[in-house]
Amino acid sequence: MTVARVNGQLLDRLPETYGTLLDKFFTEGLTTKRNLTTFRPQVDAIETQEAFKFEVALPGFRKEDVQLELQEGKLTISGERKFDTENKENKYHFIETNYGKFSRSFFLPDNINESAIEAQFQNGLLTVVVPKDAQKVLKRQIEIK
Repeated sequence: MTVARVNGQLLDRLPETYGTLLDKFFTEGLTTKRNLTTFRPQVDAIETQEAFKFEVALPGFRKEDVQLELQEGKLTISGERKFDTENKENKYHFIETNYGKFSRSFFLPDNINESAIEAQFQNGLLTVVVPKDAQKVLKRQIEIK
């Protein structure tokens, strides 16, 4: 069984170039503050023989800004990076880094070991390792008597 994204939006089914173009057009707007409310970090989902691994690109974030939650087989990674509006001396000409809230969710298969999930945050990269449970078999033959 594979890992599946929760948000089955139309943009997720379009080729990356079209999805990115439409996403930027409809959600970011045309102002210079387009990235200050919400964004969607890039995630690599990798499966090995032993585990599922998620690598989330969060440059500029601190580990305190990120939350992980597992509920009913759904892994949710969320957080917020606040924009410093206190410093009035700065005059921004444009902002290309991401600020605001994000949330990404993924359905996990049944053959995981929930108690052994580990997460590490280093150099703006969050790595979540979800080990598989060898005791849980997703598919087996059933003898007909």
